[in-house]
Amino acid sequence: MLTVIAFVVALGVLIAVHEYGHYRVAVACGVKVLRFSVGFGKTLYRWQPKRQHPGQETEFVIGAFPLGGYVKMLDEREGPVAPEERHRAFNTQPLRSRAAIVAAGPIANLLLAVVLYTAVNWIGVDEPVAKLARPVAASLAEAAGLRGGEYVTRAGFEGDLEPVQSFEDLRWRMTRGALDGRDLTLEVAGEDGQAARQIVLPLSRIEAKDADPQMFRKIGVIAPLTRPEIGQVMAGSAADRAGLRSGDVVRAVGSTAIVDGQQLREVIRTSIDGDQPRAQTWQVRRGGQSIELEVKPELREEGAVKVGRIGAYVGAPPEMVTVRQGPVDGVWLGIVRTWEVSALTVRMMGKMVIGEASLKNLSGPLTIADYAGKSASLGLTQYLVFLALISVSLGVLNLMPLPVLDGGHLMYYLWEGLTGKSVSDAWMERLQRGGVALLLVMMSVALFNDVTRLFG
Repeated sequence: MLTVIAFVVALGVLIAVHEYGHYRVAVACGVKVLRFSVGFGKTLYRWQPKRQHPGQETEFVIGAFPLGGYVKMLDEREGPVAPEERHRAFNTQPLRSRAAIVAAGPIANLLLAVVLYTAVNWIGVDEPVAKLARPVAASLAEAAGLRGGEYVTRAGFEGDLEPVQSFEDLRWRMTRGALDGRDLTLEVAGEDGQAARQIVLPLSRIEAKDADPQMFRKIGVIAPLTRPEIGQVMAGSAADRAGLRSGDVVRAVGSTAIVDGQQLREVIRTSIDGDQPRAQTWQVRRGGQSIELEVKPELREEGAVKVGRIGAYVGAPPEMVTVRQGPVDGVWLGIVRTWEVSALTVRMMGKMVIGEASLKNLSGPLTIADYAGKSASLGLTQYLVFLALISVSLGVLNLMPLPVLDGGHLMYYLWEGLTGKSVSDAWMERLQRGGVALLLVMMSVALFNDVTRLFG
């Protein structure tokens, strides 16, 4: 139920803001707006405010099908217009006014993202400290000299280092670097008071196409440092059969000393010989005493890869820090994050078009609904971050030069501005059909990815 409510609220807010952008600029340009609808199909609720801008008699509607909305304006191309109101029709407006009205929807979504990111910056969010677990074996991080336990104090590209506020901040920078093919410089300090040193993660070498777990495994930095403690144990699992209990702290697995939760998860994952799990002796600290247990993981498949699992939560919660910004910094960082996410989205779309990024990055309504529910369950700030991310995606997507989207109409106006004449009706119809076909293909791919991701 939470997932459904969170999804519907998210769609309602994002669509309403998008359409309000069109509506508000249309009114400002003197265009008569006939209907403002959030949703399609059967009308669930309608109203007409008594106080509106002079000359406006807009009907506001909530439709039964929430995946979209529209603003219907007076337009000679859609029906007869009285001579005395012709100057208020959309099609009779100057080019700059029509372009402003069309662009206002996506811009409203980008401005909403700035507001949401700013709100999160002001409210504050608890995130793991940027303290690194032991890196994955044979990864970029291990090759660069990271051993685990380091604090990342600053990071940046091309030598321009900025403070790292949390592990999530570091993870975002690694994502940008890997997808953009840029090396990331880290300034790290050890727990024992060692002087800070700089290392370079050569992210340009991994040629990442997807921002998925495999990308972070190649980098080697998967999770923050956690104590190698056993959490909840599932009844009948490999951990339960071996005698592991919640609260046990693992000191060694076989001859391998264990220092953090991520390392323990990796040891469990690789505890297989061919198609069979490998039993090993675990040294465990329980209630002030050391004991030894024989643990044999269960075999599981992750795609085409076979891994070991014990059926228990591994790793204590990481050390947390509250990340909060002041009034001015909060706004500025909200603008910066919106710009960074927008730029990364545009680059990823461009890479998908030329084949340098996988189409698996496309997500549809099922994935959005799933993340809506998960983010809402984590609290207000996480839900606001989710809304901001989707708002950016909606704004950027609508600016794409597809005929059925706002960006396509802006391309028509660009042609009109360059040639002095509008696109012909015949070409308009052809382009609309092509745009609908392409959009249907994108929606089909996104839905296929949703089903594969959630049920495959």
